[in-house]
Amino acid sequence: MEWIAAPDYWLGRLLCQRLVAAVYLLGFLAAARQFRALIGAHGLLPVPRFLARVRPRQAPSLFHLHYSDRAFAALAWTGVLLAAAVLAGAAELLPLGGAMALWAVLWVLYLSIVNVGQTWYAFGWESLLLEAGSLMVFLGNGQVAPPWPVLWLLRWLVFRVEFGAGMIKIRGDACWRRLTCTRFHHETQPMPGPLSWFFHHLPALLHRIEVAANHFVQLLVPFLLFTPQPVAGWAALAMITTQLWLVASGNFAWLNWLTIALAAATLPGRAPAGSLPRPTPLWFGVLAWAVTALVAYLSYRPARNLLSRRQQMNRSYNPLHLVNAYGAFGSVNRMRLEVVIEGERAGHWQEYGFRGKPGELHRMPRQYAPYHLRLDWLMWFAGISPSYARPWFTGLAARLLVNDPDTLRLLRHNPFPHGPPERVRARLYRYRFTDWRELRTTGAWWRRALVREYLAPVTLHEVGHLLDDHPHRPRP
Repeated sequence: MEWIAAPDYWLGRLLCQRLVAAVYLLGFLAAARQFRALIGAHGLLPVPRFLARVRPRQAPSLFHLHYSDRAFAALAWTGVLLAAAVLAGAAELLPLGGAMALWAVLWVLYLSIVNVGQTWYAFGWESLLLEAGSLMVFLGNGQVAPPWPVLWLLRWLVFRVEFGAGMIKIRGDACWRRLTCTRFHHETQPMPGPLSWFFHHLPALLHRIEVAANHFVQLLVPFLLFTPQPVAGWAALAMITTQLWLVASGNFAWLNWLTIALAAATLPGRAPAGSLPRPTPLWFGVLAWAVTALVAYLSYRPARNLLSRRQQMNRSYNPLHLVNAYGAFGSVNRMRLEVVIEGERAGHWQEYGFRGKPGELHRMPRQYAPYHLRLDWLMWFAGISPSYARPWFTGLAARLLVNDPDTLRLLRHNPFPHGPPERVRARLYRYRFTDWRELRTTGAWWRRALVREYLAPVTLHEVGHLLDDHPHRPRP
């Protein structure tokens, strides 16, 4: 089976697999640390309720067999340990079949989380991690050369990520065609980073160059992935450079790093002398071609979506999240609307502080990506559309009224450490970056203006029914 072997891509496979393992580690770590407040048995959108109305074939997950918060924590921390082992090189020390099994276990564990995560896991990078993770199973380890069919599947995947993002922009907001979108994007993106303020204040000409370069890399460069080397490698490097620019300009969880991992598989580089791979086993070659045939079959709808005038972003066409449609920022907000939650005790209102989303005006935006702050991201959507947050927002207020420790662990600052507030409310503000002069004189990164009331003040008596059998709900 040496005719399917690609020994020249030893380096690309190594970089790709280690980066995917690192993303797996972060995904499992975020799940372990955040799930109790979000989807735990007493969370905002409890897994047991979800499982009661969804059949296993609709959302395959190990939790259909049994769910408890303890079981979820055990699964998530098991994923952390296994991903850390792969990142450290454990898969290279195992026989080929053992390495494949290790990657397969990671995929099954993370699929089990995503398929019960509901709104909190409805992000394109979740499907991207699962699709990339499924291909890692068949990419092999250091005992064999990477198989050509799977390397082509990785190129097809990064092509869909980049070209899909480019097409959704060209078909979407007119500012992408006018080369002006980044005049707003850096300020209104879901979670600005420490350099976003500076990106926002770039000269207008540089903003136009920034958008034009983005179009070039997303609409033209992806086709070069399928050309001979060194052109394909240079195309991958162009994509990696663009993704690093996005890493510097904001917080997009692990989307950029996962795209870098996929592009890295296109980079050539042979194994060091003395560690040459063994001949490819027949069974491994057959599996590589079988998964290629499956992906080709499942690619029809995603490929059709790429060419459709009604292109959809970030859609999974099957419950296993194999061969999905991707895209980002088909439209760009012109203003930043932030929901600020406040609590009141003894007539004094105080704000709750979030870790990543803008709040305190003098606090410089932080870098959290590739770690994913799920509540902070959903708060951005809440500011855009109250209906999007309706299933969970009032429940969040109820949990703040009892100082729920799991919920408070997701926040940066609790203004009521010695007892819960008597009332909670939310107000909608328009946030804008300050200018250079204001930053120098006041030290404020943001200015804000009140838009309207978002949630009228509520007491525990009014929303306590949302806590059901919550352990911190006061009993009559």
